[in-house]
Amino acid sequence: MSLNLYDTASIKTNIYNCRYYLKVTTFVNMQLGGDWIGNIVWLLLFIVMMFFYPRLMVGQMIWRLQQTVDMLSGLTVDAKKIVLKKVSKTPSKELKDTINNFMEFFVIEPVSLDPYGIVRKIEHLSDLYEDKLKHFSKGIAPSLDAESRANLAMSLSGATSLHQIEKIVRHFVEQIKKTKNLQLAMILQMQLPMVEKIAKALLRGTEAFANGWPVGDSIGPMVAAHLIDNSKVKELDDETLVVRKKVAGKDVIIIKAKGPGSRLGTLGKHVDKIIKKEKISSIITVDAALKLEGEKTGSIAEGVGVAIGGIGVDRSYIESISTARKIPLDTVVVKMSQEEAITPMAGDILDALPRAKKLVEERVSESKGKVIIVGVGNTVGVANDKKSAIAMEPTIRKNAHIMKHIEEEEKKREKGKFGWITGPLGF
Repeated sequence: MSLNLYDTASIKTNIYNCRYYLKVTTFVNMQLGGDWIGNIVWLLLFIVMMFFYPRLMVGQMIWRLQQTVDMLSGLTVDAKKIVLKKVSKTPSKELKDTINNFMEFFVIEPVSLDPYGIVRKIEHLSDLYEDKLKHFSKGIAPSLDAESRANLAMSLSGATSLHQIEKIVRHFVEQIKKTKNLQLAMILQMQLPMVEKIAKALLRGTEAFANGWPVGDSIGPMVAAHLIDNSKVKELDDETLVVRKKVAGKDVIIIKAKGPGSRLGTLGKHVDKIIKKEKISSIITVDAALKLEGEKTGSIAEGVGVAIGGIGVDRSYIESISTARKIPLDTVVVKMSQEEAITPMAGDILDALPRAKKLVEERVSESKGKVIIVGVGNTVGVANDKKSAIAMEPTIRKNAHIMKHIEEEEKKREKGKFGWITGPLGF
């Protein structure tokens, strides 16, 4: 039998295709191990995970975020219990509902399109907020004395802040559940460690305010109380007091918030009034300051300027009048974290008090005339003389020991959860 040219070409093409197929299959088998079933399963899993892994990740994040929301809800409930316990040992349903309603209280930020006069607007709203807190505290606890009501008002403020944090986090979690937005979930999850730390600190701060315990931010008023010693005190208003005495041979005016209730005082306004009436050579502010990570709690720094935190009203008063009169501004700060500022005072912060006081006295001795010393901060637990401030130190030490123990227990629990990861790495 003879073959035509067409059949010969066809046979050659088939042979070429067979050789090419054998080469490809051999190469694939060498690369993939020859397990076709496993390769197909792997390919299918890859395709499935490519489409469903983002949803699985969102689900895992939502679960973690929901845990945080539940934790924040528990902290808010505990804060409300602290406030209720301060008001009554057997609170009625009506009282509970009244406090729950107050937890929704808010302040609307003033218009700042035209910045002129914005400080006065903020001051007005701040005064209204504080008046509302005082009025509400007096309404739910009329039998409490003035100092206890001041503590109750500040603990209400702490509980309200904690409640607002819970609401904001819950809002974003519900948004993530609805939209399955992976990017939003990742952003919120990255913020959770800081949010949880602040929330826990707010709860401990609420407890400290309710019980009249000094917090980290009380170091400024405590330095002022030690400088006052047993000198005669004059009240400037319901929130602020002043003392005139000699320090390091110089005339000194010491201003601080009225203690031992939880107050901040109207420091800037009264410094402004004094400077307008008297010749002042220097202003020294003593306050807590936010430390950087790696810095030691209780370390002390000096600087120039007005060391007053918050929304800036008091600082604006002092900066404006000192600039107009060209008065030097010295400051001494004790460093601490944001959480340490609002929780019961740590032992390292209390240990910094003698050094801070000595620095203030040195700055006074260098001045050429009358000096104003401003003890800035929340004066909860800090009365208006040295003897009372010293009497509070055992309570501060006791609370610091308890706080340290709580922190160690929390670290152990965290290490227990992730020890199988962090252990081998040596963290």
